[in-house]
Amino acid sequence: MNIPLYIAVALIFLLLIIGVTIYNNLVAKRAMVENGWSDIDVQLKRRADLIPNLVDVVKGYAAHERGVLDEVIQRRNEALSATDQSPERQALESAVSAGLSRLFALVEAYPNLKANEQFLQLQSELSDTEDKIAYARRFFNGAVRELNTAIQTFPAVLIAGPMGFQTRDFFEIEQVDRLLPEVNLKD
Repeated sequence: MNIPLYIAVALIFLLLIIGVTIYNNLVAKRAMVENGWSDIDVQLKRRADLIPNLVDVVKGYAAHERGVLDEVIQRRNEALSATDQSPERQALESAVSAGLSRLFALVEAYPNLKANEQFLQLQSELSDTEDKIAYARRFFNGAVRELNTAIQTFPAVLIAGPMGFQTRDFFEIEQVDRLLPEVNLKD
């Protein structure tokens, strides 16, 4: 049984169109993941830029708390030197968040510092940046989920592997209670 030539050509053309469509879809999803990572990276760098200013303000009030201040700066520098999207970077960014939480807990002992306008502005900017990091992380992780799903479903799985598409890891940073201290008014 011979298939007429025009049917064979039509089938090949149809398969080619389907393959190109799947490939383009995978490229678009990969671009969304890369865009999402770029947004996270920008916000993490913004947070890293705010930390030295915040530490400098706190140093004026709490010079004897040098260990906490040095730890925050050290964690910030380690996070800046980590490679993009590595599990190490996630752990280092979580350590930065934990250090900032300790810094804000320290601030509770200094009422004059809590009233300092520059400190309040930096704290507000840092809180806003943390919100932006959380939003960018949600966007990135959603894009990763879509890409990973597309790569692993049929028929895209037939194209994804040979074309070099790989699943990506989610980006998780341990949340430290929104980096704001808990105020106890009962004491």
